[in-house]
Amino acid sequence: MLQTQNRLLGREQRAQQSDLARQQRLGPPAGRAAALTGTAQAAERGRFAARFREQANPQTRAALVTRQSGWAPREAWRHRHPAAFVAWLGPVFWPYAYSDIFSYTFWSYAYEPGYWAYAYDDFVDTVFWGGDSPYSAYASTNPYDYPQAGGGRAHSRASANVSPQTLQQLCGTPDKGVTAWPLADITRAVQPTPEQRALLDELKAAAAKAAGAFKDSCTETYALTPPGRLRAMTNRINATLEAVKIVRPALENFYNSLSDEQQARFNALGPNVGDRASQQQDASAEGCGDPKSGLTQLPIQRIEAVLHPAGKQKEALDRLSEATAKGVEGLQAACPNDAPLTPVGRLEAMQHRLEAMLSAAKVVEPALDEFYATLSSEQKARFNTLQQVASP
Repeated sequence: MLQTQNRLLGREQRAQQSDLARQQRLGPPAGRAAALTGTAQAAERGRFAARFREQANPQTRAALVTRQSGWAPREAWRHRHPAAFVAWLGPVFWPYAYSDIFSYTFWSYAYEPGYWAYAYDDFVDTVFWGGDSPYSAYASTNPYDYPQAGGGRAHSRASANVSPQTLQQLCGTPDKGVTAWPLADITRAVQPTPEQRALLDELKAAAAKAAGAFKDSCTETYALTPPGRLRAMTNRINATLEAVKIVRPALENFYNSLSDEQQARFNALGPNVGDRASQQQDASAEGCGDPKSGLTQLPIQRIEAVLHPAGKQKEALDRLSEATAKGVEGLQAACPNDAPLTPVGRLEAMQHRLEAMLSAAKVVEPALDEFYATLSSEQKARFNTLQQVASP
């Protein structure tokens, strides 16, 4: 943890020095550097996951370690840590999407309350910052890799050497190896009747079909431009949403066939990670309604400072700023007021969250494409590698 923080702090200091040198050469107005720093601080406070990073309880600290280590969800559970959203594995956005979606549905208490808050932050970050965001988490190239004492194993997309075999395991066959459905646990918990077992078999078949929906969203090439990264994210979100829509009817049919006692046992499934009551209380108050202006203003100000857009470029950037703010508002609105207590409710919440992310992408994409098209080759190169100035 200390090594990671020192590394991010060093990155921030280098970026700030570069900004200051550029401003001195251009003769910026007085107070511009202070304004940029203030925006960075506002962005830190206004992030979706800000309140979870600030919490001092052991559960949240363990989740942050898991996130920085880039563990697959099941590997995190083996260490009795809650899973946390991991943004990238090499060129693949949301590498553990299949496991994340459906394991959350059945084993809700394996996940920390800030799971979707991190997902939203990484979604916004990736559009502008790529692999240089100090907030994003990157999966280890080996999902069973253990972090060494003193620091995690979060990998940059640009430096991670991801083997085709690893990508094939996560993308081509997401329902095998790293992740699997807890069907045996469900059977033991609810003791289904023959009629219910037939519905459970249908649910199992839907799980296999959902896994197939992910294959077309896999890629072996890195997206190196902001529009390319946004499209890569959109493809994965689309695939994940399709998988949810495949499974949801089968899950509802099976769940509705259960008696009240069976449903209660189904609801209680999950590894015993931390205090459930405390987790549910935290999960029901994610702070999504807090202002997020800094989260959207910081990248726009950074673009202005680095690219110096003028004329039509500045007009297009203003439209991108408006679109980004509108997309973030949609993400805020998708945060539920209460944590769902049933598998059916959790999967429904998942669908709403995914639809919100997809809607945000659709709002931002045309504005991003328009702005990017106005840039010169030099400006595009700078935008592709834009660095963020922010506190670790």
